[in-house]
Amino acid sequence: MRSVTPPPTDFNFAQHLIATNAGRANKTALIDDVGSLTYGELTDQIRRFAGGLKAMGLKREERVLLLMQDSTDWVVAFLGSLYAGVVPVAVNTLLTVEDYAFMLSNSRAQAALVSSTLLPTLQTALDLVKTEVRHVVVSRPVAELAQGQFNMAQLLAQSNPALPAQTLADEPAFWLYSSGSTGKPKGTVHSQGNLYWTAELYGSGVLQLRESDVVFSAAKLFFAYGLGNALTFPLSVGASVVLMAERPTPQATFKRLVDHQPTVFYGAPTGYGGMLASPDLPSKNAVALRLCSSAGEALPRDIGERWSAHFGCEIIDGIGSTEMLHVFLSNRPGDVRYGTTGKAVPGYEVQLRNEDGSVVTGDNEIGDLYIQGPSAALMYWNNREKTRDTFQGVWTKSGDKYTRDADGYYTYAGRNDDMLKVSGIYVSPFEVEATLVQHPAILEAAVIGKEDTDGLTKTKAFIVLKQGQSLTEAEVKAFVKERLAPYKYPRFIEFVAELPKTATGKIQRFRLRDLEKTAH
Repeated sequence: MRSVTPPPTDFNFAQHLIATNAGRANKTALIDDVGSLTYGELTDQIRRFAGGLKAMGLKREERVLLLMQDSTDWVVAFLGSLYAGVVPVAVNTLLTVEDYAFMLSNSRAQAALVSSTLLPTLQTALDLVKTEVRHVVVSRPVAELAQGQFNMAQLLAQSNPALPAQTLADEPAFWLYSSGSTGKPKGTVHSQGNLYWTAELYGSGVLQLRESDVVFSAAKLFFAYGLGNALTFPLSVGASVVLMAERPTPQATFKRLVDHQPTVFYGAPTGYGGMLASPDLPSKNAVALRLCSSAGEALPRDIGERWSAHFGCEIIDGIGSTEMLHVFLSNRPGDVRYGTTGKAVPGYEVQLRNEDGSVVTGDNEIGDLYIQGPSAALMYWNNREKTRDTFQGVWTKSGDKYTRDADGYYTYAGRNDDMLKVSGIYVSPFEVEATLVQHPAILEAAVIGKEDTDGLTKTKAFIVLKQGQSLTEAEVKAFVKERLAPYKYPRFIEFVAELPKTATGKIQRFRLRDLEKTAH
């Protein structure tokens, strides 16, 4: 195992990046939709942004809401806040006004950093609740600003460079909100040192990123996955980053892959499936990919194999979480087993547990996944009950179920609340879905439990067909029966135009369950 030196007790991650790249002042660090920044320019803007925050009266450990599209300004705002010891609360740009109102109130943000396109939404959220926001910094404004609002470009131009705050590696540095699929989203508090650990253990240790790489992430910076992909990892080794503000549609993604020739691409299974189904899929010779990464959901074997066959490069599938900041269980370059999530990332330990808390010892038995590692979050803000349930001593409960085979490779079995018991045996919805999408006519599938006339739980599949394709229920059932144990095939089939998904592209099975209850 590669040895990693822990960060010193006194540690500021933004200053760490500045020192790491001191000899790369003229090298391109960031490329976005309107321009680029060299490492030297990035350093200057980080220091000036920190100076601007201090001039506005922002104090150490106070929170600032970060609601921005991916751009060089996002990176400057995030790192400039860390540099100043101010705590950025990075939030999803695709949420509702009510979500932002809750986050503003919950975090007690003293300022908001926002893209001009999102300013009206933010303003509505500010009007909904009594907040402590004193200042709003607007990135690339296109209209006149109101009192208390600052043009970020002018702020950078007029502010004096600051010195770094003398922060600690264990000090709260930034927040990310959990997806909130059940109940209110939880403010997940991470330290300065956690960014260092994920970059060292996964970015350098597993992905082996290097200075010569150009990276592009379809996952946005406000996600834990995207934050590592497009900021922490590449800037820790002096690589160059391509940033994109718009949604990562196949066409938008293809344009960046062809125009900027990234060597490393990060996506999610839904995105990879959509790109493979697109008639505009570029040829292998049109891109420069050496490595791809996938997380967010387990990658179906079929998608990984078809991608590798077309582009000649592997997809390194892994699982991470907001609570652990990035990937802790992963395949490795040169050791990819599609259909599995690989093995524990060196530096982390994983464990499967039974419902009674005992450790699973047998092969291919389903258990609850727990993780031990140095990048675990400090807590959920003002939520002691859920903090204690998730962060159990040195172990973090993932909420996922997994199996481990005789060779030590882990395979995803579903979220705890998605698992089905059919005929008294656990059935993984993901296993059935991964089988369904192997059919050449099926684009996507989601599986839930449905009670039959006897009140027994059986599997039901919601299926999205590829354009111009047709299938019968009997053909679908026969296809699955040939590949899985008899009790796993879907007894009920419903063909739909689309599946409900989160802003991150994850299938929302709970919405399908709710629709099923409403229909009956």
